[in-house]
Amino acid sequence: MANSVLNQQNAATEQWQAKDIARSLVWKIAIATWLLMAVGSATRVMNAGLACPDWPLCYGELIPAAQMNLQVFLEWFHRLDAAAIGLSAIALLGLSWLYRYRLPGWMPIASALAVFLIVFQGVLGGLTVTELLRFDIVTAHLGTALLFFSVLLAIGFMLSPYEATGNTGKLAWISSIAALLVYLQSLLGALVGSRWALHQCLSSKELCLVMNSHIAGIVPATAATLAVAIMAWRQPALSGNLRKLANFASLCLIAQLVLGVATFRMHLQVEPLTVAHQAVGAALLGTLVGFSVLAWRDRALSA
Repeated sequence: MANSVLNQQNAATEQWQAKDIARSLVWKIAIATWLLMAVGSATRVMNAGLACPDWPLCYGELIPAAQMNLQVFLEWFHRLDAAAIGLSAIALLGLSWLYRYRLPGWMPIASALAVFLIVFQGVLGGLTVTELLRFDIVTAHLGTALLFFSVLLAIGFMLSPYEATGNTGKLAWISSIAALLVYLQSLLGALVGSRWALHQCLSSKELCLVMNSHIAGIVPATAATLAVAIMAWRQPALSGNLRKLANFASLCLIAQLVLGVATFRMHLQVEPLTVAHQAVGAALLGTLVGFSVLAWRDRALSA
């Protein structure tokens, strides 16, 4: 009897150790991905997307020391970070398969999805160079990066300890809708940037529909995010983790609106503002994804 209890304790310990290792790796990859998107935004606004004329090398070299300047460095570092993330995602898949009996059954599938997205992202990255920054490919490049980022966060929050309170109500649905709306708004923002729609609209009245679509998209995305925050504030018995995420989403939303107005008024001429706008938007999306995952877990555990 004592041996049976001891074996069960050892199995539980090994399971949590495997979860801890996988969760730690997932969070590291997620942070690196968020930084990668910020560097990618800087690469675009600094007109460095074609600083390396070839792909996957740069001027035919792994480290183009002779041609190195700020623009070349941005594009080269962007590729380097992407390669490191890709290798890390493959390592996560290998870890999920190796510890498949100690991790949730969905983990290998989720890890495989992450690897697929990062490989597809790499292909799109190559096409952005070979197709000379074609706007639809650039937009898809960011859209895939955001999906990869969201999958990583979903895995991380699914692996994190959580105690359900059974008080989420409709928050799981509303936060999921908010995350979707913010994602679509991010795609519109990428389209505005890749087509230089703001400059075109202000200078020659062209592509104003693209620009105005992004401006109009602020309303539903903001309303849905505010609904999540208000409902969370009005629910005193809500989980502390969900409350923290709701508060952080509110801060991200305020910062994003301020940055959006500033970048518009500055006509995208202040690069740090544009990069910050992209980075905060990704952080807002990630926060809503995390909130949604925990809210759905709360519903499932309380059912």
